[in-house]
Amino acid sequence: MPDPTPEPSDDTLMQAFAGGDARAFERLYARHHVSLYRFVRRLLGSACAAQTDEVFQDTWLRVIDARARWAPQGASFRTWLFTLGHHRAVDCLRRSGREVSVDAPGPDPWEPDGEPWARWPAATPGADGQGVDDQAFWRAAGQRLLDCLDGLPAAQKAVFLLHHEDGLSLAELAAALELGFETAKSRLRYAMSKLRTCMGAYLPGAGALTAPGGSA
Repeated sequence: MPDPTPEPSDDTLMQAFAGGDARAFERLYARHHVSLYRFVRRLLGSACAAQTDEVFQDTWLRVIDARARWAPQGASFRTWLFTLGHHRAVDCLRRSGREVSVDAPGPDPWEPDGEPWARWPAATPGADGQGVDDQAFWRAAGQRLLDCLDGLPAAQKAVFLLHHEDGLSLAELAAALELGFETAKSRLRYAMSKLRTCMGAYLPGAGALTAPGGSA
């Protein structure tokens, strides 16, 4: 039986909040606070991790301050929220001297032959479930990805996170970050190249975790 009271959209909740409904803000916060915190934390990286709470809280304060002026303009509330978080994080990085431009001309990013992770075990467990070795592999892979991501310049990290974690198209993230389409595309390409190289260089193939001595 269909739910007679479907969940209101983010836009509807934001409009209700602008009209004075504090519970609407609470519902928006409940929907997005975990993913926003993760985005801010990863964007700031380990060097500025101590500022994560400050940036996260300030982003929500900006939502509150902008409630009367907010109106949908082609981007979702979530995209707008993450854009606010991005701008605030970049401000924080610049104050700490850690923001580095990535748009200066330079050589094309190096692309490894094939996929460095071609021999990794499947992420989806089979009929018998994943073995202990495969689970250990994916824990190591996840931690390595976070370490590799931490090494990206903030500008490249932002486009990667918005594209791969939050599903924004290149056109959407270019608009959200106020970039030209080709600039956004270039940043994503460089980010992916660096992550592929980093992951391939530091994680063993499946055989190294599933057989003694690293042989398949």
